[in-house]
Amino acid sequence: MDNSHLCKADILIVDDTIENLRLLSKMLTEQGYEVRCVTNGATALMGIKAQPPDLILLDITMPGLNGYEVCQQLKADKEIKEIPVIFISALNETFNKVKAFSVGGVDYISKPFQIEEVFVRIETQLKNRRLQAQLQLQNCRLQQAEADLLKALEQERELNLRLQEMATIEERNRIARDIHDSLGHSLVALNIQLEATMALWQHNTNKAYECLLEAKQLGSETLKAVRESVAIIRSEPLQSQLLEVAIANLTEEFRRLTGILPDSHIKIPSDLPHTINTTIYRILQEGLTNICKYAQATEVQIQIQSTNDGLELILQDNGKGFEMNRCTGGFGLQGMQERVVALGGKLEIASKLNRGCRITAKFSRT
Repeated sequence: MDNSHLCKADILIVDDTIENLRLLSKMLTEQGYEVRCVTNGATALMGIKAQPPDLILLDITMPGLNGYEVCQQLKADKEIKEIPVIFISALNETFNKVKAFSVGGVDYISKPFQIEEVFVRIETQLKNRRLQAQLQLQNCRLQQAEADLLKALEQERELNLRLQEMATIEERNRIARDIHDSLGHSLVALNIQLEATMALWQHNTNKAYECLLEAKQLGSETLKAVRESVAIIRSEPLQSQLLEVAIANLTEEFRRLTGILPDSHIKIPSDLPHTINTTIYRILQEGLTNICKYAQATEVQIQIQSTNDGLELILQDNGKGFEMNRCTGGFGLQGMQERVVALGGKLEIASKLNRGCRITAKFSRT
């Protein structure tokens, strides 16, 4: 028989007949197997535990422990129970074969046996064992890969949470600075009106009263702006909503205040990072607020779409606009610029007197 294809394996033969041991040992050794022989069940169990073989050829009728008892004890030990056992016996009754399989045997060879048959049955079981070992190894690798993936996903989730926290802190700092700048401007204007009131009080009470009313109006507007900004700081921008839903709520609030429903064309990729979602929302929030307060517009357009390079947001109105060279900052415009640049994007603002305003924010995919 050609044994060039056989893999070397360790086989234990358990038989109390010396002639059978010699015959099987000689033939299996010639086929490239490593062979060990014992003549009783007790010695076999000790040898199996000390050095587990790849396969066991086990006789049934032996003094002391018979083959069934040896197999039962072997299968009861979790460390060696996976070793395949082939029974070789002169007992040919169906009962004997059924019992051999019931105690854990994987095959049964009747004596007298044909050596070719023995080789084929042995190699079949060894191949099965190798396949089981490979399957177990693959399962272990898959379990480890699953554990590594879950760990990586958890680390990514924690990183995203930290990034969101950092973005929230940065956002609040921007809003706080806007409050500071806006409040500073308002207080300067308020102080001017109060000084004018004091200067005119003795000579022109009517004019002084007008200045006082103007100061009161400035104070009320400033207080309202501060309260709105503080509310923004305290709130989560998207409030766990989808960006589309949050934008719909913004536009509905804008319609309620102005009577104008923005013409919206919005296609937002599902995998857009949270930081970009938040920035888009803030730009629209501040842009619509400015339009509501200052633009006197009758039409507003919102467009969000994917481009070859990334994502583009356009907010446009047909209001009174402003001269670009005389309005380099403006309430919230600096914050918009910083938000977009922080994400590697670009913000463009185009406006002319009586020609409206167009805000374009571009975000890269990388």
